[in-house]
Amino acid sequence: MMSEEGDTFWVSLSEKFFGLLLTIVSALLLYFTFSSTAALGAFTALFGFLGFILLAIGLFLLVVKPPE
Repeated sequence: MMSEEGDTFWVSLSEKFFGLLLTIVSALLLYFTFSSTAALGAFTALFGFLGFILLAIGLFLLVVKPPE
């Protein structure tokens, strides 16, 4: 069985990985949303809002520290 320190390490590593992944995906979403505003029409604001929400969650996962 793994110790508490090993579990904390893997939880912290997975938080950082998913935070980085969400940040990259949201940056791509925002780039393609605002570079093709003519094609999206009225949905530009919706996808922009969703992109900023994903970016905030990704940055939150990167910044937050797990409990010790």
